[in-house]
Amino acid sequence: MNELKKSTVFAGPEGPVVLVIMDGVGIGKNPASDYVKIANTPNLDWLHEHAVYTELKAHGKAVGLPDDGDMGNSEVGHNAIGCGRVFEQGAALVGAAIASNAMFEGAVWQELVANVNDKNSTMHFIGLFSDGNVHSNLNHLEAMLNKAKEQGVKKARIHPLIDGRDVPPTSALDYVERFDKFLEGINADGSVDYCVASGGGRMNITMDRYDADWSMVARGWKAHVKAEGRAFASMREAVETFRAEKPGILDQDLPPFIIERDGAPVGPIVDGDSVVFFNFRGDRSLEITKAFEADELTEFERGPKPDVIYAGMMQYDGDLKLPKKYLVTPPAIDRTMSEYLSNAGVQQFAISETQKFGHVTYFFNGNNSGKFATETWQEVLSDVCPFENAPRMKSKEITDEVVKAIESGKYKFIRLNFPNGDMVGHTGVVEAVKVAVEAVDESVGRIMEALKKANGIMVCSADHGNSDDMCELDKKTGELVMASDGKCKPKTAHSLNPVPGIVYDPAGTSNVRLAGVDGAGIANLAATCITLLGYEPPADYTPSIVTAG
Repeated sequence: MNELKKSTVFAGPEGPVVLVIMDGVGIGKNPASDYVKIANTPNLDWLHEHAVYTELKAHGKAVGLPDDGDMGNSEVGHNAIGCGRVFEQGAALVGAAIASNAMFEGAVWQELVANVNDKNSTMHFIGLFSDGNVHSNLNHLEAMLNKAKEQGVKKARIHPLIDGRDVPPTSALDYVERFDKFLEGINADGSVDYCVASGGGRMNITMDRYDADWSMVARGWKAHVKAEGRAFASMREAVETFRAEKPGILDQDLPPFIIERDGAPVGPIVDGDSVVFFNFRGDRSLEITKAFEADELTEFERGPKPDVIYAGMMQYDGDLKLPKKYLVTPPAIDRTMSEYLSNAGVQQFAISETQKFGHVTYFFNGNNSGKFATETWQEVLSDVCPFENAPRMKSKEITDEVVKAIESGKYKFIRLNFPNGDMVGHTGVVEAVKVAVEAVDESVGRIMEALKKANGIMVCSADHGNSDDMCELDKKTGELVMASDGKCKPKTAHSLNPVPGIVYDPAGTSNVRLAGVDGAGIANLAATCITLLGYEPPADYTPSIVTAG
Protein backbone atom coordinates (compact mmCIF):
# COMPACT_ATOMS: atom_id res chain seq x y z
CA MET A 1 0.00 0.00 0.00
CA ASN A 2 1.22 3.53 -0.83
CA GLU A 3 1.96 5.01 2.58
CA LEU A 4 3.47 8.24 3.85
CA LYS A 5 6.03 8.47 6.63
CA LYS A 6 5.54 11.02 9.39
CA SER A 7 8.04 13.84 9.31
CA THR A 8 10.70 13.84 12.02
CA VAL A 9 11.02 17.65 11.97
CA PHE A 10 7.46 18.98 11.66
CA ALA A 11 4.20 17.53 12.96
CA GLY A 12 1.88 19.75 10.93
CA PRO A 13 -0.26 22.69 12.04
CA GLU A 14 -3.00 22.61 14.63
CA GLY A 15 -5.56 23.49 11.97
CA PRO A 16 -5.90 22.36 8.36
CA VAL A 17 -3.73 22.92 5.32
CA VAL A 18 -5.90 24.65 2.71
CA LEU A 19 -4.90 24.53 -0.96
CA VAL A 20 -6.50 27.43 -2.86
CA ILE A 21 -6.38 27.08 -6.65
CA MET A 22 -7.15 30.45 -8.21
CA ASP A 23 -8.00 29.20 -11.69
CA GLY A 24 -6.54 31.39 -14.42
CA VAL A 25 -4.76 33.83 -12.08
CA GLY A 26 -1.18 34.17 -13.26
CA ILE A 27 1.63 36.73 -13.14
CA GLY A 28 1.53 38.96 -16.21
CA LYS A 29 4.38 40.44 -18.21
CA ASN A 30 2.67 43.65 -19.34
CA PRO A 31 0.84 45.73 -16.68
CA ALA A 32 -1.59 47.10 -19.27
CA SER A 33 -2.72 43.55 -20.16
CA ASP A 34 -2.58 42.08 -16.65
CA TYR A 35 -6.04 42.32 -15.11
CA VAL A 36 -4.82 40.55 -11.99
CA LYS A 37 -2.52 43.51 -11.43
CA ILE A 38 -5.12 46.06 -12.55
CA ALA A 39 -7.73 44.64 -10.14
CA ASN A 40 -7.87 45.79 -6.53
CA THR A 41 -6.32 42.83 -4.67
CA PRO A 42 -5.26 43.91 -1.18
CA ASN A 43 -5.04 40.35 0.15
CA LEU A 44 -2.93 38.98 -2.69
CA ASP A 45 -0.77 42.11 -2.52
CA TRP A 46 -0.21 41.55 1.21
CA LEU A 47 0.66 37.89 0.64
CA HIS A 48 3.16 38.87 -2.04
CA GLU A 49 4.96 41.13 0.41
CA HIS A 50 4.65 39.21 3.68
CA ALA A 51 4.03 35.49 3.04
CA VAL A 52 6.38 32.93 1.55
CA TYR A 53 6.16 33.73 -2.16
CA THR A 54 7.63 32.38 -5.37
CA GLU A 55 6.71 31.90 -9.02
CA LEU A 56 5.79 28.49 -10.46
CA LYS A 57 5.71 27.24 -14.05
CA ALA A 58 2.26 26.14 -15.23
CA HIS A 59 2.67 25.51 -18.95
CA GLY A 60 4.64 23.50 -21.46
CA LYS A 61 6.94 20.75 -20.34
CA ALA A 62 6.37 21.63 -16.66
CA VAL A 63 2.88 20.11 -16.96
CA GLY A 64 3.61 17.36 -19.48
CA LEU A 65 2.86 19.20 -22.74
CA PRO A 66 5.08 18.72 -25.79
CA ASP A 67 6.70 22.15 -25.93
CA ASP A 68 7.22 25.21 -23.75
CA GLY A 69 5.26 27.17 -26.34
CA ASP A 70 2.14 25.21 -25.31
CA MET A 71 -0.13 27.02 -22.87
CA GLY A 72 -1.17 25.19 -19.75
CA ASN A 73 -4.78 24.25 -19.12
CA SER A 74 -6.96 23.28 -16.22
CA GLU A 75 -6.91 19.55 -16.97
CA VAL A 76 -3.16 19.05 -17.05
CA GLY A 77 -2.72 21.66 -14.35
CA HIS A 78 -4.88 19.81 -11.87
CA ASN A 79 -3.30 16.50 -12.89
CA ALA A 80 0.11 17.93 -12.06
CA ILE A 81 -0.99 19.53 -8.80
CA GLY A 82 -2.77 16.40 -7.62
CA CYS A 83 -0.21 13.75 -8.52
CA GLY A 84 2.98 15.63 -7.72
CA ARG A 85 4.75 14.52 -10.88
CA VAL A 86 4.80 15.37 -14.57
CA PHE A 87 3.17 12.91 -16.97
CA GLU A 88 3.16 13.19 -20.73
CA GLN A 89 -0.29 14.52 -21.53
CA GLY A 90 -2.84 14.12 -24.30
CA ALA A 91 -1.31 16.35 -26.97
CA ALA A 92 2.08 14.69 -26.65
CA LEU A 93 0.66 11.17 -26.53
CA VAL A 94 -1.54 11.66 -29.59
CA GLY A 95 1.21 13.35 -31.54
CA ALA A 96 3.57 10.47 -30.79
CA ALA A 97 0.92 7.85 -31.70
CA ILE A 98 0.37 9.51 -35.07
CA ALA A 99 4.08 10.00 -35.78
CA SER A 100 4.86 6.36 -35.02
CA ASN A 101 1.75 5.13 -36.92
CA ALA A 102 0.71 3.30 -33.73
CA MET A 103 -2.74 4.94 -33.78
CA PHE A 104 -3.44 3.72 -37.29
CA GLU A 105 -2.11 0.24 -36.62
CA GLY A 106 -4.38 -0.05 -33.58
CA ALA A 107 -7.47 -2.26 -33.55
CA VAL A 108 -9.94 0.61 -33.03
CA TRP A 109 -8.82 2.66 -36.02
CA GLN A 110 -8.77 -0.45 -38.17
CA GLU A 111 -12.32 -1.28 -37.05
CA LEU A 112 -13.58 2.23 -37.85
CA VAL A 113 -12.10 2.12 -41.34
CA ALA A 114 -13.17 -1.45 -42.10
CA ASN A 115 -16.73 -0.62 -41.04
CA VAL A 116 -17.19 2.17 -43.59
CA ASN A 117 -15.28 0.36 -46.33
CA ASP A 118 -17.34 -2.78 -45.91
CA LYS A 119 -20.66 -0.89 -45.82
CA ASN A 120 -19.76 1.89 -48.24
CA SER A 121 -20.77 4.30 -45.47
CA THR A 122 -19.37 7.55 -44.05
CA MET A 123 -16.59 8.28 -41.56
CA HIS A 124 -17.35 11.31 -39.38
CA PHE A 125 -14.94 13.47 -37.37
CA ILE A 126 -16.30 15.76 -34.63
CA GLY A 127 -14.04 17.99 -32.54
CA LEU A 128 -12.52 21.33 -31.66
CA PHE A 129 -11.34 23.07 -34.81
CA SER A 130 -7.99 24.71 -33.98
CA ASP A 131 -4.37 24.04 -33.19
CA GLY A 132 -4.68 25.32 -29.63
CA ASN A 133 -3.41 21.94 -28.38
CA VAL A 134 -5.56 22.14 -25.26
CA HIS A 135 -8.51 19.97 -26.28
CA SER A 136 -7.46 19.03 -29.82
CA ASN A 137 -5.14 19.83 -32.67
CA LEU A 138 -6.12 20.39 -36.29
CA ASN A 139 -2.92 18.61 -37.30
CA HIS A 140 -4.34 15.41 -35.79
CA LEU A 141 -7.54 15.73 -37.82
CA GLU A 142 -5.66 16.28 -41.06
CA ALA A 143 -3.41 13.29 -40.35
CA MET A 144 -6.45 11.06 -39.78
CA LEU A 145 -8.11 12.23 -42.98
CA ASN A 146 -4.93 11.59 -44.98
CA LYS A 147 -4.70 8.10 -43.50
CA ALA A 148 -8.40 7.43 -44.14
CA LYS A 149 -7.94 8.25 -47.82
CA GLU A 150 -4.84 6.07 -47.98
CA GLN A 151 -6.85 3.19 -46.50
CA GLY A 152 -9.73 3.46 -48.94
CA VAL A 153 -12.33 5.56 -47.09
CA LYS A 154 -14.34 7.21 -49.87
CA LYS A 155 -16.59 9.52 -47.90
CA ALA A 156 -15.72 11.57 -44.80
CA ARG A 157 -17.66 14.32 -43.07
CA ILE A 158 -16.16 16.81 -40.62
CA HIS A 159 -18.14 18.57 -37.87
CA PRO A 160 -15.97 21.46 -36.60
CA LEU A 161 -16.48 23.02 -33.18
CA ILE A 162 -15.16 26.54 -33.63
CA ASP A 163 -12.68 27.59 -30.96
CA GLY A 164 -11.81 31.19 -30.04
CA ARG A 165 -10.82 30.30 -26.46
CA ASP A 166 -7.54 28.43 -26.83
CA VAL A 167 -6.71 30.57 -29.88
CA PRO A 168 -7.51 34.23 -30.69
CA PRO A 169 -11.21 34.98 -30.19
CA THR A 170 -12.05 35.77 -33.83
CA SER A 171 -9.52 33.60 -35.67
CA ALA A 172 -12.02 31.13 -37.16
CA LEU A 173 -11.53 32.15 -40.77
CA ASP A 174 -7.78 31.55 -40.51
CA TYR A 175 -8.54 27.90 -39.76
CA VAL A 176 -11.32 27.77 -42.36
CA GLU A 177 -8.92 29.01 -45.04
CA ARG A 178 -6.29 26.48 -44.03
CA PHE A 179 -8.76 23.60 -43.95
CA ASP A 180 -10.46 24.57 -47.22
CA LYS A 181 -7.06 24.32 -48.91
CA PHE A 182 -6.47 20.96 -47.25
CA LEU A 183 -9.84 19.65 -48.46
CA GLU A 184 -9.22 20.99 -51.94
CA GLY A 185 -5.98 19.03 -52.05
CA ILE A 186 -7.31 15.78 -50.65
CA ASN A 187 -10.33 15.84 -52.99
CA ALA A 188 -8.37 16.92 -56.05
CA ASP A 189 -7.99 13.51 -57.71
CA GLY A 190 -11.73 12.79 -57.47
CA SER A 191 -11.28 9.52 -55.59
CA VAL A 192 -12.83 10.74 -52.33
CA ASP A 193 -15.58 13.07 -51.12
CA TYR A 194 -14.44 14.77 -47.89
CA CYS A 195 -16.20 17.93 -46.66
CA VAL A 196 -17.52 19.89 -43.68
CA ALA A 197 -21.04 18.84 -42.68
CA SER A 198 -22.02 20.84 -39.58
CA GLY A 199 -20.55 22.96 -36.83
CA GLY A 200 -20.88 25.83 -34.39
CA GLY A 201 -19.11 27.63 -31.58
CA ARG A 202 -17.67 25.47 -28.80
CA MET A 203 -19.57 27.33 -26.07
CA ASN A 204 -22.84 27.09 -28.02
CA ILE A 205 -22.89 23.43 -29.03
CA THR A 206 -21.60 19.99 -28.07
CA MET A 207 -18.74 20.79 -25.66
CA ASP A 208 -20.58 21.18 -22.37
CA ARG A 209 -18.96 19.73 -19.26
CA TYR A 210 -19.91 18.62 -15.75
CA ASP A 211 -23.61 18.43 -16.71
CA ALA A 212 -23.73 22.23 -16.60
CA ASP A 213 -25.85 22.80 -19.73
CA TRP A 214 -27.01 19.75 -21.66
CA SER A 215 -28.87 22.00 -24.08
CA MET A 216 -25.46 22.59 -25.71
CA VAL A 217 -25.18 18.87 -26.40
CA ALA A 218 -28.74 18.78 -27.67
CA ARG A 219 -27.96 21.55 -30.17
CA GLY A 220 -24.84 19.72 -31.27
CA TRP A 221 -26.70 16.42 -31.66
CA LYS A 222 -29.35 18.10 -33.77
CA ALA A 223 -26.70 19.58 -36.08
CA HIS A 224 -24.18 16.74 -36.27
CA VAL A 225 -26.44 13.72 -36.20
CA LYS A 226 -29.80 14.87 -37.51
CA ALA A 227 -28.40 17.52 -39.87
CA GLU A 228 -31.14 19.89 -38.80
CA GLY A 229 -30.55 23.61 -38.58
CA ARG A 230 -29.72 26.73 -40.49
CA ALA A 231 -28.14 25.73 -43.78
CA PHE A 232 -25.23 27.26 -45.67
CA ALA A 233 -23.18 26.36 -48.72
CA SER A 234 -19.89 26.48 -46.79
CA MET A 235 -18.42 26.95 -43.36
CA ARG A 236 -16.96 30.27 -44.46
CA GLU A 237 -20.42 31.50 -45.46
CA ALA A 238 -21.80 30.46 -42.07
CA VAL A 239 -19.11 32.30 -40.10
CA GLU A 240 -19.30 35.45 -42.21
CA THR A 241 -23.10 35.52 -42.05
CA PHE A 242 -23.24 35.11 -38.27
CA ARG A 243 -20.64 37.86 -37.84
CA ALA A 244 -22.55 40.22 -40.10
CA GLU A 245 -25.78 39.57 -38.22
CA LYS A 246 -24.21 40.04 -34.79
CA PRO A 247 -21.13 42.25 -34.99
CA GLY A 248 -18.62 41.51 -32.24
CA ILE A 249 -19.73 37.90 -31.71
CA LEU A 250 -16.88 35.69 -30.56
CA ASP A 251 -16.06 32.45 -32.36
CA GLN A 252 -16.86 30.36 -29.30
CA ASP A 253 -20.46 31.64 -29.32
CA LEU A 254 -21.31 31.13 -33.01
CA PRO A 255 -24.66 29.38 -33.56
CA PRO A 256 -24.94 25.88 -35.02
CA PHE A 257 -25.04 25.42 -38.77
CA ILE A 258 -25.29 22.65 -41.34
CA ILE A 259 -23.91 22.45 -44.84
CA GLU A 260 -26.19 21.68 -47.78
CA ARG A 261 -25.39 20.58 -51.30
CA ASP A 262 -28.07 20.52 -54.00
CA GLY A 263 -30.70 21.34 -51.40
CA ALA A 264 -29.89 18.47 -49.04
CA PRO A 265 -27.64 18.24 -45.96
CA VAL A 266 -24.29 16.64 -46.82
CA GLY A 267 -23.64 14.77 -43.62
CA PRO A 268 -26.23 13.36 -41.22
CA ILE A 269 -24.90 10.53 -39.08
CA VAL A 270 -26.82 7.35 -39.89
CA ASP A 271 -26.76 3.62 -39.20
CA GLY A 272 -23.59 1.96 -40.41
CA ASP A 273 -21.34 5.03 -40.13
CA SER A 274 -18.17 5.40 -38.07
CA VAL A 275 -17.68 8.41 -35.76
CA VAL A 276 -14.47 9.79 -34.23
CA PHE A 277 -14.59 12.45 -31.54
CA PHE A 278 -11.07 13.78 -31.95
CA ASN A 279 -10.68 15.85 -28.77
CA PHE A 280 -8.08 14.30 -26.50
CA ARG A 281 -9.09 16.17 -23.34
CA GLY A 282 -11.81 14.54 -21.30
CA ASP A 283 -13.97 17.11 -19.55
CA ARG A 284 -15.80 18.47 -22.60
CA SER A 285 -15.91 15.09 -24.34
CA LEU A 286 -17.88 13.03 -21.84
CA GLU A 287 -21.41 14.29 -22.51
CA ILE A 288 -21.39 13.91 -26.29
CA THR A 289 -19.79 10.49 -25.74
CA LYS A 290 -22.66 9.54 -23.44
CA ALA A 291 -25.13 10.70 -26.09
CA PHE A 292 -23.58 8.33 -28.61
CA GLU A 293 -23.11 5.38 -26.25
CA ALA A 294 -25.91 5.32 -23.66
CA ASP A 295 -28.86 3.07 -24.44
CA GLU A 296 -31.15 5.35 -22.44
CA LEU A 297 -30.62 9.10 -22.23
CA THR A 298 -32.69 11.40 -20.04
CA GLU A 299 -30.74 14.64 -20.40
CA PHE A 300 -32.38 15.62 -23.71
CA GLU A 301 -34.70 14.22 -26.37
CA ARG A 302 -32.12 12.35 -28.38
CA GLY A 303 -34.47 10.29 -30.50
CA PRO A 304 -33.30 6.99 -31.99
CA LYS A 305 -29.58 6.41 -31.40
CA PRO A 306 -27.87 5.66 -34.72
CA ASP A 307 -26.17 2.28 -34.94
CA VAL A 308 -22.62 3.49 -35.47
CA ILE A 309 -19.11 2.60 -34.32
CA TYR A 310 -18.06 5.48 -32.05
CA ALA A 311 -14.56 6.13 -30.75
CA GLY A 312 -12.90 8.92 -28.81
CA MET A 313 -9.38 10.12 -29.39
CA MET A 314 -8.64 8.94 -25.84
CA GLN A 315 -10.47 7.29 -22.98
CA TYR A 316 -12.04 10.22 -21.19
CA ASP A 317 -12.95 8.51 -17.90
CA GLY A 318 -10.99 5.51 -16.71
CA ASP A 319 -13.46 4.63 -13.96
CA LEU A 320 -16.57 4.84 -16.11
CA LYS A 321 -14.76 3.31 -19.11
CA LEU A 322 -15.93 6.09 -21.42
CA PRO A 323 -15.79 5.79 -24.32
CA LYS A 324 -15.79 2.05 -24.88
CA LYS A 325 -13.47 2.47 -27.87
CA TYR A 326 -10.59 4.95 -28.10
CA LEU A 327 -7.61 5.53 -30.35
CA VAL A 328 -4.84 6.47 -27.88
CA THR A 329 -4.31 5.22 -24.33
CA PRO A 330 -4.31 8.13 -21.83
CA PRO A 331 -1.54 8.61 -19.27
CA ALA A 332 -1.71 6.12 -16.41
CA ILE A 333 -1.65 8.49 -13.44
CA ASP A 334 -1.28 6.67 -10.15
CA ARG A 335 -0.30 7.37 -6.54
CA THR A 336 -1.96 10.77 -6.31
CA MET A 337 -1.71 12.93 -3.23
CA SER A 338 -5.34 12.13 -2.39
CA GLU A 339 -4.57 8.41 -2.30
CA TYR A 340 -1.51 8.88 -0.08
CA LEU A 341 -3.40 11.13 2.33
CA SER A 342 -6.35 8.75 2.43
CA ASN A 343 -4.06 5.85 3.29
CA ALA A 344 -2.62 7.99 6.09
CA GLY A 345 -6.13 8.60 7.46
CA VAL A 346 -6.10 12.33 6.63
CA GLN A 347 -9.65 13.66 6.26
CA GLN A 348 -9.95 15.67 3.03
CA PHE A 349 -12.50 18.15 1.71
CA ALA A 350 -12.70 19.15 -1.97
CA ILE A 351 -15.01 21.86 -3.27
CA SER A 352 -15.69 24.06 -6.27
CA GLU A 353 -18.66 25.16 -8.31
CA THR A 354 -19.90 23.09 -11.23
CA GLN A 355 -17.60 24.67 -13.83
CA LYS A 356 -14.46 23.42 -12.05
CA PHE A 357 -15.81 20.74 -9.72
CA GLY A 358 -14.44 17.94 -11.89
CA HIS A 359 -11.04 19.60 -11.98
CA VAL A 360 -10.63 19.64 -8.22
CA THR A 361 -11.92 16.05 -7.98
CA TYR A 362 -11.64 13.97 -11.18
CA PHE A 363 -8.55 15.60 -12.70
CA PHE A 364 -6.92 16.22 -9.31
CA ASN A 365 -7.20 12.49 -8.63
CA GLY A 366 -5.50 11.46 -11.86
CA ASN A 367 -8.52 11.30 -14.20
CA ASN A 368 -10.51 9.09 -11.85
CA SER A 369 -14.07 9.83 -10.84
CA GLY A 370 -14.07 7.73 -7.65
CA LYS A 371 -13.47 9.14 -4.18
CA PHE A 372 -10.82 7.82 -1.81
CA ALA A 373 -11.94 6.67 1.62
CA THR A 374 -11.25 9.87 3.56
CA GLU A 375 -12.50 12.33 0.92
CA THR A 376 -15.62 14.49 1.07
CA TRP A 377 -16.59 16.29 -2.14
CA GLN A 378 -19.00 19.21 -2.40
CA GLU A 379 -20.28 20.85 -5.58
CA VAL A 380 -21.79 24.34 -5.61
CA LEU A 381 -24.09 24.65 -8.61
CA SER A 382 -22.90 27.22 -11.16
CA ASP A 383 -25.26 29.73 -12.69
CA VAL A 384 -26.21 28.99 -16.29
CA CYS A 385 -25.53 32.39 -17.84
CA PRO A 386 -22.72 34.21 -19.65
CA PHE A 387 -19.91 34.49 -17.13
CA GLU A 388 -19.33 38.18 -17.84
CA ASN A 389 -22.87 38.79 -16.54
CA ALA A 390 -22.05 37.26 -13.14
CA PRO A 391 -18.25 37.54 -12.77
CA ARG A 392 -18.23 36.88 -9.05
CA MET A 393 -19.64 33.45 -9.92
CA LYS A 394 -19.98 31.33 -6.75
CA SER A 395 -16.86 32.55 -4.97
CA LYS A 396 -18.84 33.62 -1.89
CA GLU A 397 -20.75 30.36 -1.64
CA ILE A 398 -17.58 28.29 -2.05
CA THR A 399 -15.85 30.35 0.61
CA ASP A 400 -18.80 30.02 2.99
CA GLU A 401 -18.42 26.24 2.84
CA VAL A 402 -14.63 26.35 3.13
CA VAL A 403 -14.86 28.52 6.25
CA LYS A 404 -17.36 26.06 7.73
CA ALA A 405 -15.01 23.18 6.93
CA ILE A 406 -12.10 24.99 8.59
CA GLU A 407 -14.15 25.81 11.68
CA SER A 408 -15.48 22.25 11.96
CA GLY A 409 -12.05 20.85 12.78
CA LYS A 410 -12.98 17.71 10.84
CA TYR A 411 -10.61 18.12 7.92
CA LYS A 412 -6.82 18.33 7.87
CA PHE A 413 -6.57 18.99 4.14
CA ILE A 414 -8.98 21.21 2.19
CA ARG A 415 -8.67 21.94 -1.51
CA LEU A 416 -10.78 24.30 -3.57
CA ASN A 417 -10.95 25.98 -6.94
CA PHE A 418 -12.18 29.49 -7.68
CA PRO A 419 -13.04 29.40 -11.43
CA ASN A 420 -13.46 33.17 -11.87
CA GLY A 421 -10.10 34.13 -13.31
CA ASP A 422 -10.37 31.50 -16.02
CA MET A 423 -14.06 31.34 -16.91
CA VAL A 424 -14.51 35.11 -16.97
CA GLY A 425 -11.08 35.56 -18.53
CA HIS A 426 -12.23 33.50 -21.50
CA THR A 427 -14.98 36.03 -22.24
CA GLY A 428 -12.54 38.80 -23.09
CA VAL A 429 -14.70 41.34 -21.21
CA VAL A 430 -12.00 43.04 -19.19
CA GLU A 431 -14.34 45.00 -16.92
CA ALA A 432 -15.87 41.69 -15.81
CA VAL A 433 -12.43 40.11 -15.43
CA LYS A 434 -11.43 42.83 -12.97
CA VAL A 435 -14.52 42.11 -10.86
CA ALA A 436 -13.84 38.36 -11.08
CA VAL A 437 -10.29 38.72 -9.76
CA GLU A 438 -11.44 41.04 -6.99
CA ALA A 439 -14.03 38.46 -5.90
CA VAL A 440 -11.30 35.83 -5.65
CA ASP A 441 -9.13 38.20 -3.63
CA GLU A 442 -11.97 38.86 -1.19
CA SER A 443 -12.48 35.12 -0.76
CA VAL A 444 -8.78 34.53 -0.16
CA GLY A 445 -8.93 37.17 2.55
CA ARG A 446 -11.82 35.38 4.27
CA ILE A 447 -9.91 32.10 4.20
CA MET A 448 -6.86 33.84 5.68
CA GLU A 449 -8.99 35.14 8.57
CA ALA A 450 -10.46 31.70 9.24
CA LEU A 451 -7.00 30.12 9.26
CA LYS A 452 -5.75 32.71 11.76
CA LYS A 453 -8.37 31.48 14.23
CA ALA A 454 -7.79 27.79 13.45
CA ASN A 455 -3.97 27.97 13.34
CA GLY A 456 -3.92 26.48 9.88
CA ILE A 457 -1.81 27.06 6.77
CA MET A 458 -2.82 28.21 3.29
CA VAL A 459 -1.11 27.21 0.07
CA CYS A 460 -2.33 29.50 -2.71
CA SER A 461 -1.55 29.06 -6.40
CA ALA A 462 -3.15 28.54 -9.83
CA ASP A 463 -3.38 25.87 -12.49
CA HIS A 464 -2.42 28.29 -15.30
CA GLY A 465 -2.67 31.94 -16.24
CA ASN A 466 -5.46 33.74 -18.12
CA SER A 467 -6.68 36.96 -16.47
CA ASP A 468 -3.08 38.13 -16.33
CA ASP A 469 -2.91 38.34 -20.14
CA MET A 470 -6.11 39.83 -21.53
CA CYS A 471 -4.69 41.67 -24.54
CA GLU A 472 -2.77 40.46 -27.56
CA LEU A 473 0.91 41.33 -27.18
CA ASP A 474 3.42 41.78 -29.96
CA LYS A 475 5.68 38.74 -29.83
CA LYS A 476 8.80 40.78 -30.53
CA THR A 477 8.23 43.91 -28.45
CA GLY A 478 5.79 42.72 -25.79
CA GLU A 479 3.66 45.81 -26.45
CA LEU A 480 -0.12 45.82 -26.83
CA VAL A 481 -1.57 45.03 -30.24
CA MET A 482 -4.21 47.65 -30.94
CA ALA A 483 -7.48 47.08 -32.82
CA SER A 484 -8.98 49.50 -35.34
CA ASP A 485 -11.22 51.04 -32.65
CA GLY A 486 -8.17 52.16 -30.68
CA LYS A 487 -8.62 49.57 -27.97
CA CYS A 488 -6.28 46.69 -27.32
CA LYS A 489 -7.02 43.53 -29.25
CA PRO A 490 -8.64 41.15 -26.74
CA LYS A 491 -7.09 37.81 -25.84
CA THR A 492 -9.25 35.03 -24.42
CA ALA A 493 -6.77 32.15 -24.31
CA HIS A 494 -4.66 30.97 -21.40
CA SER A 495 -1.30 32.63 -20.92
CA LEU A 496 2.24 31.27 -20.90
CA ASN A 497 2.93 33.15 -17.68
CA PRO A 498 4.01 31.70 -14.34
CA VAL A 499 1.61 31.54 -11.42
CA PRO A 500 2.09 32.45 -7.77
CA GLY A 501 3.28 29.92 -5.23
CA ILE A 502 2.24 31.29 -1.83
CA VAL A 503 2.43 29.72 1.63
CA TYR A 504 0.70 31.63 4.42
CA ASP A 505 1.28 30.48 8.01
CA PRO A 506 -0.42 32.98 10.32
CA ALA A 507 0.65 31.20 13.50
CA GLY A 508 4.31 31.19 12.43
CA THR A 509 5.07 28.03 14.38
CA SER A 510 6.04 25.95 11.35
CA ASN A 511 9.04 28.13 10.40
CA VAL A 512 8.10 27.79 6.73
CA ARG A 513 10.78 28.96 4.31
CA LEU A 514 11.54 28.52 0.63
CA ALA A 515 13.54 25.40 -0.16
CA GLY A 516 15.34 26.89 -3.15
CA VAL A 517 13.97 24.46 -5.76
CA ASP A 518 15.21 25.38 -9.23
CA GLY A 519 12.67 25.54 -12.03
CA ALA A 520 9.73 24.67 -9.77
CA GLY A 521 6.29 24.19 -11.27
CA ILE A 522 2.81 23.50 -10.03
CA ALA A 523 3.62 19.78 -9.79
CA ASN A 524 5.72 20.74 -6.77
CA LEU A 525 2.57 21.75 -4.86
CA ALA A 526 1.65 18.18 -3.86
CA ALA A 527 4.92 17.61 -2.03
CA THR A 528 4.55 21.10 -0.54
CA CYS A 529 1.13 20.28 0.95
CA ILE A 530 2.32 16.87 2.18
CA THR A 531 5.32 18.51 3.87
CA LEU A 532 3.11 21.10 5.57
CA LEU A 533 0.78 18.34 6.78
CA GLY A 534 3.70 16.80 8.65
CA TYR A 535 4.65 13.94 6.33
CA GLU A 536 7.58 13.11 4.07
CA PRO A 537 6.60 13.34 0.38
CA PRO A 538 7.09 10.25 -1.79
CA ALA A 539 10.64 10.04 -3.10
CA ASP A 540 9.65 10.42 -6.77
CA TYR A 541 7.40 13.44 -6.26
CA THR A 542 8.78 16.76 -7.46
CA PRO A 543 10.13 18.34 -4.26
CA SER A 544 8.37 20.71 -1.92
CA ILE A 545 8.95 24.41 -2.57
CA VAL A 546 9.24 24.93 1.20
CA THR A 547 10.78 23.34 4.25
CA ALA A 548 9.09 23.47 7.62
CA GLY A 549 10.01 22.87 11.23
